[in-house]
Amino acid sequence: MKPAQASTATASPYAELIDQVRQANLLSSSGSVLGWDLEVMMPSGGLEHRSKQLAQIASMVHEMKTSPRVGELLAACESDASLRADPLSAEAVNLREIRRGYDRATKLPTSLVEELTRTSSMARIEWAKARKASDFKQFKPWLEKIVKLLRDQAACYGWAEGGEVWDALAEDYEPGCTAAQVAAVFKPLRTRLVDLVGRLMASPNKPSNAFNEMKLPLAQQEKFVRFVAERIGFDFNRGRLDVSTHPFCSGSHAGDVRMTTRFHEDNVNDALGSTMHESGHAIYEQNLPAEAFGTPMGDSVSLGIHESQSRLWENQVGRSDAFWKWLHPKLSEYFGDAVSELSRDEVYRSVNNVQPSLIRVEADEATYNLHIMVRFEIERALLSGSMSVDDVPGVWNARYKEYLDVDVPDDRRGCLQDIHWSMASMGYFPTYTLGNLYAAQFFEAATSEIGDLREQFANGEFTNLREWLTRKIHSQGMRYRAADLCEVVTGKPLSSDALLRHLESKLLPVFGLS
Repeated sequence: MKPAQASTATASPYAELIDQVRQANLLSSSGSVLGWDLEVMMPSGGLEHRSKQLAQIASMVHEMKTSPRVGELLAACESDASLRADPLSAEAVNLREIRRGYDRATKLPTSLVEELTRTSSMARIEWAKARKASDFKQFKPWLEKIVKLLRDQAACYGWAEGGEVWDALAEDYEPGCTAAQVAAVFKPLRTRLVDLVGRLMASPNKPSNAFNEMKLPLAQQEKFVRFVAERIGFDFNRGRLDVSTHPFCSGSHAGDVRMTTRFHEDNVNDALGSTMHESGHAIYEQNLPAEAFGTPMGDSVSLGIHESQSRLWENQVGRSDAFWKWLHPKLSEYFGDAVSELSRDEVYRSVNNVQPSLIRVEADEATYNLHIMVRFEIERALLSGSMSVDDVPGVWNARYKEYLDVDVPDDRRGCLQDIHWSMASMGYFPTYTLGNLYAAQFFEAATSEIGDLREQFANGEFTNLREWLTRKIHSQGMRYRAADLCEVVTGKPLSSDALLRHLESKLLPVFGLS
């Protein structure tokens, strides 16, 4: 496919470049809708054909974004000092990010891209088999191949002096983030989390788990979570909420944002938490600058910043006492007598229960980040060569015992529980914890600027917080890198302090320890 041409023969290099990029992203957004349909609506018989459709779109988008003409236009624009006079202008930001993406895409030889795609496709199938059999040895040869290919990929990208292999791969998920930076933040966080969880587990005043186990009609659960999603700011005129096995947020642009949730008859809190989490992602997408669609100024900053928006609504808002002061009376409106005996305090304590467990996706707010640290430390060691693939199960099990004080009974519930490594996604996991850290720091800044948000939440008012997030984060597109955005918004570099304050000030009283 030939790259799209500028609308007029006299278009400036910058106008033509933006047109090229927008055309590529327009096509990519079509693939996003097909991907959503695959997970939500498509009959299983369409899988083979859909995979061909998505592969063709991906190939066409890659060709458009790596066209030699894009390189020529970038060079012409970069030679125009007026476009880069203000490094935070829309023009300068677009050039910076288009250049970064172009250089990374063109550094990879086609043969390596094809080999990574082929190997990861087969590895996912073998991972599923190995996981079902709970036998890491079945997956080991595939993980060895993936680690080697990822090292080759990182070598093509390169990394800064003093950095390491992991840094080159993380750039796809969290631009500018390095393993050393992550480790420096994780170390104090891990020490205090292990101590906090230990104190909570020793308390004789553990919360009841009744609300999390109550059987409630699925139809009523769906109405309930739709009500909450709309109240906190998800615009159903520009989005959808559907059901999938694994909740996610997708869509094509700010006017068509699609999210999913999941329902269990005996866990309405899972549906509520999942819906609020995905609503956070969706509200971000709906409030990106629509006029900048298809350019970096109309895109989100990073996975960590995106995750901060979902975690903030799920945890800082959805697990707060003030939120449940408003929502608790609504339970009886949707579920009637089934919830009549549950006090607000009992529900609040239930949604903030803590219990170390084996499975990351089922982890509570206090222990979740410890799961992420295990994965980060292992993949960093694998990529650096300081650890062999043979050692993965043993190291995994030892870290789970050290950090979470749980014994891993088998590979299925241990090192084979996540699909990420089979998909050749290394450098990804820390974005989950970075999201938690950013969320806590952003929420403290919002509270400082807006005033005490508790009274607003208690009255079901969330507009001020949502508008603050849109003004400070969503509307900025990719103007700032994640670390810079954090300092601009909060006045401080990212640290674990805000998250620890959030967890300790809430959970210690919940467990009767303050």
